[in-house]
Amino acid sequence: MPLNLPNRITVGRIVCIPFFIFLILNYKSSIRAGRPQELFRWGATVVYLAAILSDALDGYLARSRGQISKLGKALDALADKALLLSALILLARPFGIGMGLPVWFVLLVISRDVVLVGGALLIHHVTGDVAVHPRLSGKAATFFQMGVIAWILLDLSTAVFPAVFGLATIFTSVSAVQYALDGAAQLEKSTTGVQR
Repeated sequence: MPLNLPNRITVGRIVCIPFFIFLILNYKSSIRAGRPQELFRWGATVVYLAAILSDALDGYLARSRGQISKLGKALDALADKALLLSALILLARPFGIGMGLPVWFVLLVISRDVVLVGGALLIHHVTGDVAVHPRLSGKAATFFQMGVIAWILLDLSTAVFPAVFGLATIFTSVSAVQYALDGAAQLEKSTTGVQR
């Protein structure tokens, strides 16, 4: 079956990620050479913001056209995580640009995602199915994580950055706990059902 429009937009977002990485790496190289080329930073920023906007667009189109599919959900999750993790790693101290991101924050986000994926695989292995219930905290975590990255790329005021960064940290931690509890509840329910 050919890809529908929302899925094509998502694939386009995935294709943009290597260009984003290329631009950031070139900008960092120019900084190390002592001749910062702001054109690379602005190019990476445009690609990043375009990817974020396309994420909202393909979601809207999928819902409004009734074209939500398992493939679309999988591609969307892949695009989001690939872009987010690429940006977080590239902007981590001491390798980042501008103020950079603390390494512990990058590890927090990566660890949360690794635990979620590992937990989902475990639940699927034990129960044969995984019920993922989107949490507001998870959506807020992604929103503020992306906001932190945009803040650094745009080189905005550092006065407000701690508040944005703090919210990203809080929601990332809270969502990790909530999803872990959801997974534990699914395992417990499955075990209880088997025992009966």
